[in-house]
Amino acid sequence: MKKTSTKLADGRELLYYDLRDDTVRDAVDRRPLDAITTASEIRHDPLLGDAVAIASHRQGRTYHPPADECPLCPSADGRQSEIPDSDYEVVVFENRFPSLAGDSGRCEVVCFTSDHDASFAYLTEERAALVLAAWTDRTAELAAMPQVEQVFCFENRGAEIGVTLAHPHGQIYAYPFTTPRTALMQRSAAAHRARTGRNLFDDVVARERADSVRVVLQGEHWIAFVPYAAHWPYEIHLHPIRRVPDLRALDEAARAELPQIYLELLRRFDRIFGEGRPPTPYVAAWHQAPFRTEGRDEFGLHLELFTVRRTSGKLKYLAGSESGMSVFVNDVPPEAAARRLREVAS
Repeated sequence: MKKTSTKLADGRELLYYDLRDDTVRDAVDRRPLDAITTASEIRHDPLLGDAVAIASHRQGRTYHPPADECPLCPSADGRQSEIPDSDYEVVVFENRFPSLAGDSGRCEVVCFTSDHDASFAYLTEERAALVLAAWTDRTAELAAMPQVEQVFCFENRGAEIGVTLAHPHGQIYAYPFTTPRTALMQRSAAAHRARTGRNLFDDVVARERADSVRVVLQGEHWIAFVPYAAHWPYEIHLHPIRRVPDLRALDEAARAELPQIYLELLRRFDRIFGEGRPPTPYVAAWHQAPFRTEGRDEFGLHLELFTVRRTSGKLKYLAGSESGMSVFVNDVPPEAAARRLREVAS
């Protein structure tokens, strides 16, 4: 992999990730952009103890542009986009409309391919491995920033999720704190260790492997299953069988196997409700250990992949119980969801 760093016209960092070491990236962003000004602020809720990012400048972000004005496509025919080059493989750049900035963290955009009409599910294994390398590299780089406590790599796909740019892409949030969901997992892991003397993530994986009714796909180094208490109608958790705290700690064997398994899971998601038209909306979220908190070594890296669609043409809304009390009500038994996800195997 070759990484090339450059600057956009307003000073934001942009990184090209290429498979070939001899790839040359020397295009210059010549847009007349003003310097970025953000109003990102972290406020703490005294009742819940969590943090909220206030980012009023995001109201003006690009919203559902036509394909010929997509800011994530390569620059071409006199039209300048966020990517100065006329083609690319994988690109990461600082978000022009970040939720987190400066001392409040950092937000980056990850473009998986220059093909506007593609999707992650149908990338080649080689390209998916390049995205994994970019996620890993960004985790390492962001971990070195003193204001960053946790790195979250994720993909939102589909208008139902709230995506405003159709081009296949994901994001990376570098938080200046441990997120509430991660802190809750850490507390559960600490309590489990105190009660049993064992690691919670190891025990969860061992239980699913032994039971097997909710296992969707298993390789030599990874296992994917619908969790016993799934929150969403179709939800998969993907764990490395050898527990590690974050993407940086994966060994070469696990890295080599991941693209095949991950692509197969995404393709199955597109087939849950038929032939993949319209594509299944989903969130794919990598959970990594915070960098400087107690209990880091107890945490287990894993991916949570879920869709807000509960059946063809119907969405799972976060209504009163979910939004008001954080108590999910799931209409699809996890065992039935796992069975369906096995049925739509390639």
